[in-house]
Amino acid sequence: MSFPRGARAPFFGVVVTAAITIAAGPVQATEGYFQHGYGVVSKSLAGTGAAFSQDAMSQALNPAGLVNVGNQVEFGLSLFSPRREVTGSGASGSPGAVPTGTVDSDSEFFVIPNIGASYQIDDVSAVGVALYGNGGMNTDYPALARPVAECGGGSGIFCGGGTGVDLSQSFLQFTYAREVADGVSVGVGPILAVQFFEARGLTAFSPGSSDPANLTDNDHDTSYGFGGRIGIQAELSPEIRVGAAYQLRTYMSEFDDYRGLFAEQGDFDIPPALQVGLSWQPADNLTLLFDYKRIWYGDVNSVGNPFSSPGLLGDENGPGFGWDDIDVFKIGAQWEVDEKWTVRGGYSYSENPISSSEVLFNILAPGVMEHHITGGVSYQLSDSSTAFLGAALFAPSSDVSGPNPQLPAQNIDLEMHQFEISFGMAWQF
Repeated sequence: MSFPRGARAPFFGVVVTAAITIAAGPVQATEGYFQHGYGVVSKSLAGTGAAFSQDAMSQALNPAGLVNVGNQVEFGLSLFSPRREVTGSGASGSPGAVPTGTVDSDSEFFVIPNIGASYQIDDVSAVGVALYGNGGMNTDYPALARPVAECGGGSGIFCGGGTGVDLSQSFLQFTYAREVADGVSVGVGPILAVQFFEARGLTAFSPGSSDPANLTDNDHDTSYGFGGRIGIQAELSPEIRVGAAYQLRTYMSEFDDYRGLFAEQGDFDIPPALQVGLSWQPADNLTLLFDYKRIWYGDVNSVGNPFSSPGLLGDENGPGFGWDDIDVFKIGAQWEVDEKWTVRGGYSYSENPISSSEVLFNILAPGVMEHHITGGVSYQLSDSSTAFLGAALFAPSSDVSGPNPQLPAQNIDLEMHQFEISFGMAWQF
């Protein structure tokens, strides 16, 4: 999809108003708890595009590319379906055991919106705004009956009734981009962030918490913070472009109602990430994309600390989910069939951040996905100002298994697979 640059038109009032009315999106666990792409076009290309920006939502990946987009407003909506399950085997009937057999997480469908806008100030500079989200720690296990020997009359995965966590993260990014030399642009994007979190059914962990009253079942709590994104793109030749974008660590206020769960008394910052990319145009209507991404989950204690860390849940350097830093490799292809139709496809491989020693606590957050297959189309109306967008994701089953640290004779297996369809529209002014 490409649009001609049209007349300058003010739009920020419309976009900000829309951003206020959009609720924080639910979770998405594809690259840990980062989305595989931001916006319908990016999603159809498996999240590639650090070197190739073509729509207003591209600023959520690389703000430098906004100088190539023109004046545009874009809206997208995704229907995301993660299918998660946990299986316990062996050593049933003992305290500390998880349920024997397979338990599925409920809440299998989520609606995730995004909106972006770009405005060309002059031939070499542009501004923009985008609203989008992250997530991935969302589970909803039922209050299934348990043997008295395991739970003493309690129910659910951890003997505290219905069990799970609900995390939503939303980002409002303001972007400025400028071409600083022929074919070279840079961009910055300050980000305002908000998180909502709830945990249920974790009373079994109360003896290991520094503040059991603020461990679980305290409804939703809210956290606010500030971060940013910086980027660069360069045209090496008419056929080859390179780009890089770095998302700074987003520092968030603490979840006070869960300071007995997360390390550092409720701290849950959003980790930094780097993505670099290459685009190659071997033919006028064909573009191939190659990207690499690194996410530093280990920089945030509540996410990266092993569950076996000394101390209590909520301590300054207390136990966490034990997520490792991950590398993600992405490829994408875009074929402009004619003036109206564009077809896209992609594949990405993401390392699993959860090791076999961390399966118990990650029953709550089984972000084990590795393979992502994507595709999509766009249809541009004859007036060249409006486009309809579509994308789909299939992530085949990935799993991780390991011993229950509270009962080593028992094995725990975490499994997930995913589907997603996305639709959107873009208007050029």
